[in-house]
Amino acid sequence: MNVEHINPFLSSTVRVFETMVSCRLVRGTLAVKHNFQPSHEVSAVIGLSGKAKGTVVLSVDREVALGVAEALLGERPVEINSDVTDAMGEMANMIAGQAKAQLEQFAMSISLPTVITGKGHCIEFPRNTTPIAIPFSCDWGALALEVALVETSH
Repeated sequence: MNVEHINPFLSSTVRVFETMVSCRLVRGTLAVKHNFQPSHEVSAVIGLSGKAKGTVVLSVDREVALGVAEALLGERPVEINSDVTDAMGEMANMIAGQAKAQLEQFAMSISLPTVITGKGHCIEFPRNTTPIAIPFSCDWGALALEVALVETSH
């Protein structure tokens, strides 16, 4: 992966959190991932296909997931439930959609988001990709954007 693939996801994450849930993110240090375990308890996963293919994971702490759901729904859920997973899926969809617009040269399609919850869950990234994790912090807690994207030969 190169920086031209990552920057649209970084800027989209910050923009979506600021505009949709009025939450300011502070970016941490980018790191290469060497395992299949997301950084946090709730993960929204979106697949990308086209002239580039890969996976985008928005992985958030429980409190971040609850904060996002509260900001979008106007009421704070008491636990991780379908409202929370729907809210997280929508956030990942908006992030991937904005990044896709900045990567239009790859003519990518975006899959519907899948949200996985629970400590210790795993995400399998596409073969021949090296996932990059970009950690963020906010008033609600910690989150990370994990991206694995590779240009295809067609």
